[in-house]
Amino acid sequence: MTGVVEQPNVFVSRFEEFAKTGAGAPWLARIREQAIERFATLGFPTTREEEWRFTSVAPIARTAFEPAVPDGRGVRAADLERLLFTAPNLVQLVFVNGRYASGLSRIALPRGVAAGSLAEALQGGSAEVEQHLARYAAFDQHAFAALNTAFLEDGAFVRIPKGTVLETPLHLIFISTTAAAPSVTHPRNLVLAERDSQATLIETYIGIGEQVTFTNAVTEIVAGENAVIDHYKLQLEPVNSFHVAMLQVQAGRSGNVSSHLVSIGGALVRQDSGIVLSEGTEATLNGLYLVSGDQHVDNHTAIDHAKPHGTSHEVFKGILDGRSSAVFNGRILVRPDAQKTDSKQTNKNLVLSEEAVINTKPELQIFADDVRCTHGATIGQLDAEALFYLQSRGIGRSEARDLLVLAFARDIIDRIKVEPMRHRLEQILFERLHVNRQ
Repeated sequence: MTGVVEQPNVFVSRFEEFAKTGAGAPWLARIREQAIERFATLGFPTTREEEWRFTSVAPIARTAFEPAVPDGRGVRAADLERLLFTAPNLVQLVFVNGRYASGLSRIALPRGVAAGSLAEALQGGSAEVEQHLARYAAFDQHAFAALNTAFLEDGAFVRIPKGTVLETPLHLIFISTTAAAPSVTHPRNLVLAERDSQATLIETYIGIGEQVTFTNAVTEIVAGENAVIDHYKLQLEPVNSFHVAMLQVQAGRSGNVSSHLVSIGGALVRQDSGIVLSEGTEATLNGLYLVSGDQHVDNHTAIDHAKPHGTSHEVFKGILDGRSSAVFNGRILVRPDAQKTDSKQTNKNLVLSEEAVINTKPELQIFADDVRCTHGATIGQLDAEALFYLQSRGIGRSEARDLLVLAFARDIIDRIKVEPMRHRLEQILFERLHVNRQ
């Protein structure tokens, strides 16, 4: 991995053309201008920076990406059924190459719930969007978040009114289709869950085609007092794609927020996930990454206990095969006022190949004295005795290996409450394990 990348002049000059369109209100134009200026100052991160020490983004910086063409004519409903999971009770918002595709979407929500295109909400002058957009996913020190903010144009906007309980999961599907040249999209999602509301939200990223694509996504979730949010993200893009994303959650008092992140596709994947807890908030942050070949995945998490009586639980598991590599950096911050904090963080990795590499770094930063916090990380291989036991019962070595790998992943899979998603993920893991041992 190198620390030398090209300057971001191409994106800066492209922004000048983008800004000439005049799309957006003055407040949005100011945010975009601030973001591109910050991106021009930061440039692409290098491996000399601590936060990117084990992840080189040189393949992204050196690729001449063109803005993806918002054309969904080549995507059919059958493609979604083939690549994803479907169920009659799932509400789905589909975005093709970063733009809302109404023809593929399926929306049936209670009165008062808003779910649709962020671009339409911006054009409609939504006061909630102006109040919250780009207020939580900070781009002052994150170049890719700055790039997304500079080019933010469309994505999902969801608003759940006070006291509303969504019985139906809301599925946001992002599809990247390929063109003659490598292409880039910048999806931007804003979810506002008002006090006493409840909802299940799924983000899925997939790709169709052989050309290289780059998805640079940012999702902001604002959960009000006593709100309950179950969030899932499934990253299934082709193994020649790039995916960089930021998730930032602002949790209200006595709320309950959970997020489950699953990374399977992509050549280079980076996910930054952050949750800020208020008083009495309960937060869960779980993840599963399965990489093989030359894939690389990097998960950086930050749980910020800003107020007292907060509880957080974090479990990330990784399965590495081939010449793949992975990074886990989990930070728990307990601020001086956050007394009575209860926090636990665990990272476990299963390495199936001698060439696979994992770098794991759990962190605790505690500035309060009445807390209970633990963290830990493990790296290991398959249990030889367990493998021998299964073989002694007449199970072939390959099948026994797959059973043990699936048992390792089961802890995360079983936490997924959306049954169609859980079943589809099990199927994908079976298929992936079968391919890897061919």
